[in-house]
Amino acid sequence: MAVNLDHLRYFVCLAQVQHYTRAAQQLCISQPSLSHAIHQLEAELGVPLFEKTGRNTTLTCFGEEFLRSTRQSLAALDEGVEALRRSARGEGLIRLGFLRVLGCDYIPRLAAEFLAAHPGENIRFTFHSDRTQPLLDCLTEQRCDLIFCSKPAPELPFTAVPVFQQELVLIVPQNHPLAERSEVDLTEILPYPMVYFSRDSGLRRVVDGLFAAIGAAPHIACETEEDQVVAGLVAHGFGAAVLPDMDLLEKLDVVKLRLHSPDHRRDVFLVTDRGRFLSPAADRFRRFVLERSKIGETP
Repeated sequence: MAVNLDHLRYFVCLAQVQHYTRAAQQLCISQPSLSHAIHQLEAELGVPLFEKTGRNTTLTCFGEEFLRSTRQSLAALDEGVEALRRSARGEGLIRLGFLRVLGCDYIPRLAAEFLAAHPGENIRFTFHSDRTQPLLDCLTEQRCDLIFCSKPAPELPFTAVPVFQQELVLIVPQNHPLAERSEVDLTEILPYPMVYFSRDSGLRRVVDGLFAAIGAAPHIACETEEDQVVAGLVAHGFGAAVLPDMDLLEKLDVVKLRLHSPDHRRDVFLVTDRGRFLSPAADRFRRFVLERSKIGETP
């Protein structure tokens, strides 16, 4: 037979007060109700928990042993209940995944602003950076609550909302024929070799879309996955590249050119798994991000 939780709390109170009348008053129940509950608990356990000592009621050796485990169990239960209540209030852990290029400013700024907007609340973040496909895997495997990445394929079970745009630029080595220019059309890069994103990169689809818009195919010299590696290969003369404008480019031996045409922006998406429950804390952060989005939620 399962032990009644209220009876356990009555037992702890009586063990502390050592008097039925005073314990009943503290518990806001009648003394007969308390006596009945204790007798029922003793019957379920098969041992006496209390004995009379003059006007007081003291624990038996069985009661002393049971009190230790009962206090531990109730404390653990109360802690669990309070943790769930904090979670329901929107506190707790938020696990973020994001493209590495967003880790210098965008994600730290969002997280800091969110914490500043909720002072004194128990809100914590974990941060994981990677490429789009590994981030989507993290979301599927429930290792992240929210991710910021390129747009996932439409057939995947995700909800993706654009939250801001990055400008795409063309970078070339210092000795490149286009290095003296400040702005070019994408058609002007067609005669030259390019460092290109590999097929499992989220940016591959974006850059492919630029070339599709001008009805041409690039001359791909080599492929890789990471923005930083693409930029490094360009700096060492492997070719030109189209990639998001980022602070790293100012530190490398490359020339950055604005693209005049076609449209040269890349949307970054806030992505959630539509088939998974989103914790109240993560959902609060999701709504916070959308409210500050430069693009806003789309249908």
